[in-house]
Amino acid sequence: MINPEFKVGDIIACSGHAWQSFLINILTYGIPGYHASHVGILGEYGGELLLFESTTLDELPCVIQGKQCDGVKAVRLKDRVEQYSGRMWHYPIYRPLFGNEANRLNNFLCAKIGTPYDKIGAIRAGGIGWSWVESLLHREDLSFIFCSELCAAAHTQIGLLRTDNVSRWNPNRFVRRERRERILRKPRRLTCDDFVQPCFS
Repeated sequence: MINPEFKVGDIIACSGHAWQSFLINILTYGIPGYHASHVGILGEYGGELLLFESTTLDELPCVIQGKQCDGVKAVRLKDRVEQYSGRMWHYPIYRPLFGNEANRLNNFLCAKIGTPYDKIGAIRAGGIGWSWVESLLHREDLSFIFCSELCAAAHTQIGLLRTDNVSRWNPNRFVRRERRERILRKPRRLTCDDFVQPCFS
């Protein structure tokens, strides 16, 4: 049973033990193990709240496609937390979405399922100065998507985030911007206890 505190539009951030996570944090001015090297967003499909993310490092099958794949996929948050080697945080958005906002966000996320991972875009979004320069040279392109690009595009779709280029946001920069603008509330650590079925006697 998923914790009722989770809602459509919330952000899930990760910081893993693998070298890729360490490198992403260093390049995006984060502290490995304490800042975000990967982000995903909660959306709904078939009445179930799922974690939508774009990655090449997760072996969980996509719930919507029914198979393992790289790029944009939807997985059960419980499964992701249980299999993840590292820390995870829940960043709630500051208010529940209105019905039309949630529908638009869910439709956008579901339409992006299966979109290939954007390795080049993720590199371009690297550091603060580098991503700003790259955003001037390259328009946003959602034919390939990396993790924070997906989250930034989803929040832009419903007017939460204002940006001229969703492809410029790396995980740390995206989370910092949305915290600064009070789109996201203070995070809390995620553990397997968040998914324990309550017992009633």
